[in-house]
Amino acid sequence: MPVIEYKCPNCGGGMVFDGDTGTLSCLSCGRKDNIEQIPDPLTKHVFTEDEVKEYHCNSCGAVIMTESETSATTCSFCGSAVVLSDRLSGELAPVMVIPFSITKEEAMRAFRKWCRNGLLTPSGFMTADRIKGITGMYVPFWLYELHNKIEVHGQGTKVRTYTRGDYHYTETQYFDVYRKIRLNYVKVPIDASAKMKDELMDKLEPFPYEQLKSFKTPYLAGYIAEKYSYDEEQLFPRAKEKIRGYIDAYISSATAGYNTVHYTNKQIDTKLKQADYVLLPVWMVHYDYNKSEYTFAMNGQTGKVVGKPPISMAKVSAWFAGIFGVSFLSLKLVSWMMGGGFW
Repeated sequence: MPVIEYKCPNCGGGMVFDGDTGTLSCLSCGRKDNIEQIPDPLTKHVFTEDEVKEYHCNSCGAVIMTESETSATTCSFCGSAVVLSDRLSGELAPVMVIPFSITKEEAMRAFRKWCRNGLLTPSGFMTADRIKGITGMYVPFWLYELHNKIEVHGQGTKVRTYTRGDYHYTETQYFDVYRKIRLNYVKVPIDASAKMKDELMDKLEPFPYEQLKSFKTPYLAGYIAEKYSYDEEQLFPRAKEKIRGYIDAYISSATAGYNTVHYTNKQIDTKLKQADYVLLPVWMVHYDYNKSEYTFAMNGQTGKVVGKPPISMAKVSAWFAGIFGVSFLSLKLVSWMMGGGFW
């Protein structure tokens, strides 16, 4: 049973996850089933190393061609939503998933609106009529729980100025600074797909982690899903680097009583307490403009859009010219007022 398809009990049509209602919905008759009441086939099947790795669509019998990282897709012949269950079992089984709440139609409308808000993009780009494709994808992430033991040594100064008679004094006091801090961070997200650009995925944050659900395969029906390319140990250094700025900010706040602080020794011991493998919803938008292709990503829960659109140099020049013109007029007005130019 390497391929899972969800068929409607009423008409036999294909069923997909509906982000609007949070149900498994039939594309033919409209029947909607509560996902929590649908048995998950993964709980009843144990996969072996000898199991067949060639996948066939249960609807039309065609061979399903996928990349090795894909765990959910659609049949390229009949369009049926299929889940490749052996790629979601054992160590590859996600713990949780945040389902899509934004439909494909809503994602298209939101992207068009985002394009129209581009003040410095070429006018033709803002029409948003060059969308080559939009794909709903569950991207693999590790959510880290990191425990940190921190010891900081340094020298702080407090500066006081005062006046006595005709003299102004500056008094500087020096202090030895020592802080011992415990900081724990939970749900630190690191994308685990080799295909996804880390910068693009980082900018999609935050995801609403209160929407995390226990993983069930029906959530994937109708979407593309990827399995992780890197395990939690391989991405642990990146997770530590991601929280480093937050740790430094906390240390600064803990020594805020001084005018200046010079750190002579800063030791940060970060332990990996836990890492949960989760799937997070992302709409990938491929856009063609002026013979170049641009890729944008949208948070499938919040609708946040990230990506680097083309920039119109003519609009940039006009913008700078406008700023310079306003500054020049303001300067002339101030000069006129200082010269006594009042009626």
